[in-house]
Amino acid sequence: MAGNGAGAKGGSRLFRNLNAKIAAIPMILTALLVFVGGTAWTVLYSFTNSKLLPRANFVGLDQYERLWDTSRWVISIGNLMAYGAMALVFTIVIGFVLAVLMDQKIRFEDTFRTIMLYPFALSFVVTGLVWQWVLNPEFGIQHIMRSLGWENFAFDPLNDADTVLFGLLIAGLWQGTGFVMCLMLAGLRGIDEDIWKAARVDGIPTWKTYLFVIVPMMRPVFVTTFVIIAAGIIKLYDLVVAMTSGGPEGNASQVPAMYVYDYMFQAQNLGQGFAASTMMLLSVLIVLIPWAWLEYGRKSRG
Repeated sequence: MAGNGAGAKGGSRLFRNLNAKIAAIPMILTALLVFVGGTAWTVLYSFTNSKLLPRANFVGLDQYERLWDTSRWVISIGNLMAYGAMALVFTIVIGFVLAVLMDQKIRFEDTFRTIMLYPFALSFVVTGLVWQWVLNPEFGIQHIMRSLGWENFAFDPLNDADTVLFGLLIAGLWQGTGFVMCLMLAGLRGIDEDIWKAARVDGIPTWKTYLFVIVPMMRPVFVTTFVIIAAGIIKLYDLVVAMTSGGPEGNASQVPAMYVYDYMFQAQNLGQGFAASTMMLLSVLIVLIPWAWLEYGRKSRG
C-alpha cells in the first residue's frame, strides 16, 4: 500500500503542469540542438585543419599551439584582461554608488532611473558610433573645450595606442552602469528597514553600515552582477568594431571575438577560428562554474 501511494504521488508529480511541460519541449529541443550540439560541433572541429569548409581531418592540438604562438591572439587576450578588469571594478562601484544615491527617496526617481537605464537599451554599435563622435578631436569634447578658451586642452584617446582602451571603457561604462544600478537598487530595496533602524540606534555611521552590513547582505546581487558583466566582457566585439576596428595602431584594441570573426569569415580558416572560439567558451565556463557552485551548491548543502 505504501509503495502504491509513493508511486501514485510520483506519477501525479510527473503530470503536474503537463501543458507547460509540453509547451517547453520545442524550446528544450532547440537549446539541445542549436546550443549544445553547435558547441560540441565547434569543439570537435577545433582539432581539425578545416579551412573554407569543415573537414574531419584531425590534427590534434596543432590549432591551439598555433593560436597561442600568434602575437595577435596573445595581444587580444591582454587587451581583454586589461579592459575587463577596469570595466568590472568601475561598473560595479559606480553602479552601486548610483544605486545608493537613488535609494535616498529623491524626487523624480523614476525619471532619473529611466534616464540612467536608457543607454542600456541601445546596441553596442550605436553606443560605439555615438562615442566615436563624442571623442573625435575635431568636433567632440576636445573641440568644445578649445572653443571655450582652453586652447591647449587635449583629449583624443581613440587615436593613441596607449589610451584607446580607456576610450572604449568610457563608452562601455556609459552603457552598462545604468543596468548595474538597477540591479543594485533592487538589492538595496530588499534590505529590511529594521536593519537601518538598528544601525541608527547603535550610532553606526552610514558608510560603515553600507560597508560592513549592507554589502555582505547583498552578496548574491554582487555575484550575479559580476557574472553578467564578465560574460559580456568576454564576448566584446561590436563596441570595438564601431569605435576603433582594432586600431588605431596595429593590434592596440584587438579582442578575441575579432580574431574569431576574422579567421572564420575573412581568412577562411575554420579550424583556427573554432580553436579561438573554444578558448572563449572555456573563459565563460571559468566564470559560470564557480558562480553555479557558489549559488546552487550552497543551497543544496544548506
